[in-house]
Amino acid sequence: MAKKSKTQRAKASARRAEKKAQASVEEVVEEVAVEEESKKGKLFSRKEKEPETTAPAKTAGKKVEKKADKPDGAFARFGNFIKEVRSELRRVTWPSRQDVIRWSGVVIVALVFFSVYVFVLDNAIVTPILYAISGLGA
Repeated sequence: MAKKSKTQRAKASARRAEKKAQASVEEVVEEVAVEEESKKGKLFSRKEKEPETTAPAKTAGKKVEKKADKPDGAFARFGNFIKEVRSELRRVTWPSRQDVIRWSGVVIVALVFFSVYVFVLDNAIVTPILYAISGLGA
């Protein structure tokens, strides 16, 4: 596998930091939701040793999210597919302009080299052999 460039490593590091920050924000939001749920549903802490009157907020939130993720029709599934494709394309490490130009040059040089190689093989080796073979039958 090819060694990653500095730019690719920097982008990967930035993505990891962004994911960590997003995870910490989600944890804070979840804690706030649990606190609000405990105020509304009169949830008691375990220190008070009283039963909870409602289900825990964490499991309730997950169930709601699962129901919201299910698309209803064909258009909704297609829209969901497009969203997933876009999110995957954001994760792609795209080459820089300089890399594209450099590797395009490598491909063009390789094409020219092999074109000349096949031309030489055809004209210098194969064609005389074919003439020699065709001359035997005459």
